[in-house]
Amino acid sequence: MSSKRDSQRKNKSILVGICLILISLAVILVSLNTGSIRLSPLEVWQTFLGYGTPDSQLVLFEYRLPRILITMLAGIGLGVSGAILQGITRNGLADPGILGLHSGAALGLIVFVSFFHSMKGTPALLIPMFAFAGGVITAILIMALAYDRYKGIVPIRLILVGIAIAAGFSAVTLFLSLRLDEATYSFTARWLIGNVWGRDWVHVVALLPWIGIFLPFALSKWKILNSFSLGDEVTSGLGVAVNRERLLLLMTAVALSSASVAMTGGIGFLGLVAPHLARRLVGPMYQHALPIAGLIGLVILVASDTIGRSIFQPNAIPAGIVVAAVGAPYFLFLLARTK
Repeated sequence: MSSKRDSQRKNKSILVGICLILISLAVILVSLNTGSIRLSPLEVWQTFLGYGTPDSQLVLFEYRLPRILITMLAGIGLGVSGAILQGITRNGLADPGILGLHSGAALGLIVFVSFFHSMKGTPALLIPMFAFAGGVITAILIMALAYDRYKGIVPIRLILVGIAIAAGFSAVTLFLSLRLDEATYSFTARWLIGNVWGRDWVHVVALLPWIGIFLPFALSKWKILNSFSLGDEVTSGLGVAVNRERLLLLMTAVALSSASVAMTGGIGFLGLVAPHLARRLVGPMYQHALPIAGLIGLVILVASDTIGRSIFQPNAIPAGIVVAAVGAPYFLFLLARTK
């Protein structure tokens, strides 16, 4: 009976995955055709084949395609990161933004643009590293302050500590941003609200290794994440080194989320919504929920960026605002249902 149920879940997750991939392709196609300069599907296809006009090549390859790839990679990273955090904390309200990891990443970026951005030869490839360092510091503080020697990690304390640390780091970030020159401050302000404008191939190259390395590692840990749902004592009884695995998965979640927000800015609530929708579609088992959460994150972020730069023309709305407009009410809904 159990084998039959597992087979049904696997078939359902494959079907949902195929549907999400088709939806992703449709959203990407719309995004390629949409913007201040519209390109028809035929023009896009001709440009990919090398028969496009110089203007269409410039728009597609230098502006639109890098931006779409950034939102695709970051959406996957944030969706999977949120699923990992909810798994290791056994808290459905855990999210990189709510827990303060985004604030730590923002602080890392502000430190970079404040003290290292003017260094000669310093590439944009260093931005994810500084964001990751900020995220790691935040994660260590949160885990240390939310840990109880008798109860382990207390879920409600995790949320409260994360909110407090996020507020403190946001204050430091604001203070440092006020000391920047006008051009750098403008870039930082756009970044903080989740604006993907101005991304190019350098940023794609900077983000790709982080997703390419840490995503397969996260997907390989589905058995560990499934065991965490049974509690630490049961997980330890199964022969799992609980503290070591939790730390490895936490660093993986920090790496995925920090590198993603380093290139897209402060995208909030995506890591909260994507895992919940994934579990509703394919159930709680992480071998199914993790990849589906990544695909949902991809669809939401690419669609949000497309909506923000097309519907509200000529004034583009940052993707972070569009995601928050959907994610904030959903968070309140989950909070009201949580006992």
